[in-house]
Amino acid sequence: MGVLSNKIDQEQLKPGDHVYSWRQAYIYAHHGIYVGEGMVIHFTRGAGQETGTGTVLDRLLISSPPLHATSDTSCPRCGDQTKSDGVICSCLDCFLSGGYLYLFEYGVSPAFFLAKARGGTCTTASSDPTEDVLHRALFLLENGFGGYHVFKNNCEDFAIYCKTGLLVVTNISVGRSGQAASCLAAASAVVSSPLRFMTASFGGLALVGCGMYCVSRYVSDIGVRSDVAKVPVEKIPEMAKED
Repeated sequence: MGVLSNKIDQEQLKPGDHVYSWRQAYIYAHHGIYVGEGMVIHFTRGAGQETGTGTVLDRLLISSPPLHATSDTSCPRCGDQTKSDGVICSCLDCFLSGGYLYLFEYGVSPAFFLAKARGGTCTTASSDPTEDVLHRALFLLENGFGGYHVFKNNCEDFAIYCKTGLLVVTNISVGRSGQAASCLAAASAVVSSPLRFMTASFGGLALVGCGMYCVSRYVSDIGVRSDVAKVPVEKIPEMAKED
């Protein structure tokens, strides 16, 4: 692994690893927690579930169902998950849905974080011990993680919470997801910066846009933000009801 790719082989996996696989021609990635014996716990939107952004983005950026959810046969390990939503447990083959396996990195340096221009691959936050990660994932498998929302509560948010125990405690538009933060950072770089009017050259515009994108991504990282707090997993179901 490195700056260019986080791809790994299945034989390298360890229980408690945060894994992901790209979907829809690398438009977005689906995330989960590997719990051992070839199984992954992940957070997904089921077909027909009316949650998300409430916009056309829900058709593009939703969390993918398992591989066999779109076929006529059930997976011999996972069973029929065509109606499943929320936190579910799938085998690696179903989770990957024909894609490659990648490992999300924790505790990276700010320089490394910014060098990974694509969000949703790493964080400066440190991971908790494996036993804590597995406890959260297994607890949420039984008790849920609230309603799915592309920007505030998605599959990456779920995996990051399992790894760190951190939740955003302010009522803002984006959760812990690096993918969501990258989308908003890109939009901010294009339309929100008054600095774009200070230069007319293409190179100047590109430099300003790149700078705004990097700053927005970095300050949105779960390891940098000041509006997060450690929340015991046992409180999650109660907090989900309040929302």
